[in-house]
Amino acid sequence: MQSILITKELKGQYKGNFGIVYAVNGVSLEVREGEILGLVGESGCGKSTFMKLLTGMIDPPLYYSSGKVLILGKEGQYYSVYDLTKEELRKKVSGKLISYVPQSSFDALNPSQRIREFIADMLRENTGKKYSSKDIHEMLREHFEKLGLSEDILDRYPHELSGGMKQRTVIAISAYLRPSILLLDEPTSALDVSSQKRVIELLVNLHKEGILETIVISSHDLSVLRQLCDRIGIMYAGKLVEIGDIDTIISDPLHPYTRGLLNSLLPPEKEIRYKKVVGIPGRAPELISPPLNCSFYSRCSQAMEICNLKEPPVFENKEKHSVACWLYGGKEQNGRKRDIKS
Repeated sequence: MQSILITKELKGQYKGNFGIVYAVNGVSLEVREGEILGLVGESGCGKSTFMKLLTGMIDPPLYYSSGKVLILGKEGQYYSVYDLTKEELRKKVSGKLISYVPQSSFDALNPSQRIREFIADMLRENTGKKYSSKDIHEMLREHFEKLGLSEDILDRYPHELSGGMKQRTVIAISAYLRPSILLLDEPTSALDVSSQKRVIELLVNLHKEGILETIVISSHDLSVLRQLCDRIGIMYAGKLVEIGDIDTIISDPLHPYTRGLLNSLLPPEKEIRYKKVVGIPGRAPELISPPLNCSFYSRCSQAMEICNLKEPPVFENKEKHSVACWLYGGKEQNGRKRDIKS
């Protein structure tokens, strides 16, 4: 399966009077065409910053530092996002190849515009054409109906919509131009349970209808990702520490942080609903001065001497289940990395 989005040692920093925060500190990842990939981790782990960096459209205090973001174009060639100008990004990438729904997407809608006027402006920005109110209704009617949204929404102002309805509307608008990949940052975090369910149903419909083939979702709520994702990546202290198929990660987590994260959540299964919930001791390191050793060392009950000396590389098994942890590397031999199962 072809990779539609690739990052190589991607780094991004926040700079200001507070100093430099190394929020994303060397993340390498491949998103496969047609999959739904989830990114999970506790607050401050860097997942939201990583999502912003993928778009290339960033503003201070966030700065791109180094690494690569490659997005597959419609003609089959990869664009290097940070080798393009802002104008090239708008014309070639934004909305067409990558569409991004930020965590504060409620604020994405203009409060002084009806939804149809907002969409008309967005389409004009992406296509260079002007659209009338009638055009918008004709173009969006079927799209909204497919996704279980009423056409009446187009004539409303944002303040006339509930939080869940606004979220679903923003997602539907972002999907209209059928981008190659949709990035969703915490799409259910500010919603009640019933609204979360509707957003999940909307995403399932988008994928099932073939409107969006590839989706990346960040969340701190593993139960949401479990309902949607094919694969899941675990982020900690600005790094990707484990990634694999969702069922494999849930049933056989490798990294001590992943195990701790799962143990700190209340499972939905009836047979284990009385499982004791255990928190992770300690706190994540300050990213103003990130450690040079394993970033989980001070919180890990299985830490070894090498964990305090060197940052672990990524070890991978044949099932494409990867982990950055010395428990699966043993001793380095001529600089080579051993297979997880070896």
